[in-house]
Amino acid sequence: MQDDLFGAGAAPVPVPPSARPSKKSAGVQAVAPTAPLLALAQDLPHTLRMGVSTWSYPGWDGLVWDGVYDASTLSRKGLTALSQHPLMRTVCVDRSFWRPLSTEQYAQIAAQVPEDFRFVVKCPNVITDALVRSEEGQGQQRNSAFLNPCLAIEQFVQPALQGLGNKLGVLVYQLSPLPWELLRQPDQLWQPLNALLATTRAALVAAPDVIVAVEVRDPLLLQEAFIQVLQSNAATMCLGLHGKMPPIEQQLPLLRKLWPTPLVCRWNLNTTFGPFGYTAAQEKHQPFSEIRSPAPHTRNVLARTIHGIAGAGQPAFVTISNDAEGCAPISIQLLAAQLQSLANPSSN
Repeated sequence: MQDDLFGAGAAPVPVPPSARPSKKSAGVQAVAPTAPLLALAQDLPHTLRMGVSTWSYPGWDGLVWDGVYDASTLSRKGLTALSQHPLMRTVCVDRSFWRPLSTEQYAQIAAQVPEDFRFVVKCPNVITDALVRSEEGQGQQRNSAFLNPCLAIEQFVQPALQGLGNKLGVLVYQLSPLPWELLRQPDQLWQPLNALLATTRAALVAAPDVIVAVEVRDPLLLQEAFIQVLQSNAATMCLGLHGKMPPIEQQLPLLRKLWPTPLVCRWNLNTTFGPFGYTAAQEKHQPFSEIRSPAPHTRNVLARTIHGIAGAGQPAFVTISNDAEGCAPISIQLLAAQLQSLANPSSN
């Protein structure tokens, strides 16, 4: 296994953004990859795509960017540089969760990446949240558009497919936490979910390689009926690594029931912060330039899962947030090194 991915030590120590002036440039430039990093990328399964969720972090200077850029510049112009990183072959478009994106908006981001790049896209929460919520996130009333198939096609599937074209990799339906009255009677959920997935699959008849995945935020939904709905619609379960969900090893038995299936995993939040720990994670991890909350157990299990699924030739999409360990690019590098070790055990 390659111990030194960066030419000098196990992990880079970027100069803090505050110590260097922000760069003024017509575009964001990628940091030049080292030879060990390129070799590591070569050792990964060709069916595996790893990436981050969003790309507007100045703290990734020296890891992804060649200097310090402000968040606004990175949000508008950083995607091209991100896609040049040897380990980054996908990205999760989180902003589509908060409001629908147009075909033109999807086309704009597709134009910024190479042909082999693929996007993971989240459905707008107006469709995947059973409640209409206040600005503070409090549920106010039942959402009449919840799991509406026609709305999903109109505001999600068609714009993403038309705008991204063959760069669309995964459509994710992330179901927000459900009200207790619906969790008590989950049978009320399976029929509309089945209709949604069936309509989605029909809309993708010309794009059969696009993966459809469902992510839940309620452990009570991890049951046989959920798997049956996924199986009947050629969909898969998204492993949601988050404080609201059981650890990865407790989710894997259900995923195995779908085999053979692609892997879709979104590592969103280190479980040590609990189910509502995003604010605490952000405060601890800023400026997101180093690992501050290591989670070696999760990384080990995830590496073995990727090794088994991608090693069998199935597609694997894994996106990681800064809130997982503190710095998503370094988490991806560490995960890649573990995969390299699994593929070449004699080199350890």
